[in-house]
Amino acid sequence: MDTAAVEVVDLVKRYGATTAVTGLTFTARRGAVTALLGPNGAGKTSTIEICEGFRRADGGSVRVLGRDPVADAAALKPRVGVMPQSGGVPTGARTAEWLHLMASFHTRPIAPGLLLERLGLTSASRTPFRRLSGGQQQRLSLACAVVGRPELVFLDEPTAGLDPQARMAAWDLVASLRAAGVAVILTTHHMDEAERLADHVVIVDHGSVVAEGSPSELTGDRREVRFSASAALDTGALRAALPEGGAVAAAEAVGGGREYVVTAGGTDALGPEFLATVAAWCASEGVLAEDLRLRRRTLEDVFLELTGRELRD
Repeated sequence: MDTAAVEVVDLVKRYGATTAVTGLTFTARRGAVTALLGPNGAGKTSTIEICEGFRRADGGSVRVLGRDPVADAAALKPRVGVMPQSGGVPTGARTAEWLHLMASFHTRPIAPGLLLERLGLTSASRTPFRRLSGGQQQRLSLACAVVGRPELVFLDEPTAGLDPQARMAAWDLVASLRAAGVAVILTTHHMDEAERLADHVVIVDHGSVVAEGSPSELTGDRREVRFSASAALDTGALRAALPEGGAVAAAEAVGGGREYVVTAGGTDALGPEFLATVAAWCASEGVLAEDLRLRRRTLEDVFLELTGRELRD
């Protein structure tokens, strides 16, 4: 069996004079979580809607479970689960009744009661959708997306508005889908969520892929020292005071100029002695290095480096 659940090749989508997606290519595999990440306006939503069969591409090709998502929409519907970011449930529908209705459309559904219990919705079984909290509505939408045992599921911001306990329950459910061989395509603005759940990450900006790989491939083994100071520091002088060896990449001010980061290229390049050197240099400048810590580069760091820190409309 082909391991590719979704294949997108040179995808193009235009809206009048605006090109939202420009030659985008990626593959999502069965039994894996693929995170499609990008800032607002990057082309993620258009790409997902084309994969779901809700929009037509203007160029390139898209195959979903080996089929055309528009021409073969009827054949794909029983095999694909979709969780929209919001909406999709009538406001008067009661939680359990709606989930049972969704289950009735499938030949081999997951028991609705099991999903309600797993997602902490049992006590809200008889509650109309409009009276559910935002987090409960989100969990019901997630349950509806997976109740039919899909081969492929699209999850759009699945944990938006969830408290930590509900978020963990949702993460566990996604992990169980992966273990069952389901292909999961996840869009989220929570980089920690993508880093925890995703087997493969595709970062999109201005309609095209700017980076992709596993979370560990994207973050690499680079670590960094971070600290804050009450006064502006001469980062050039700090860089010159650091131990030699070529591992240090930079010493720079971030976060408005009062937080500083020193990056290195290897896992053994930074350690307690390095921390002591930074603290001693700050002391020599008459400045207390506050919240001095050693950390590895995260997916959020990579995301911001690739897409920038400025706000998007």
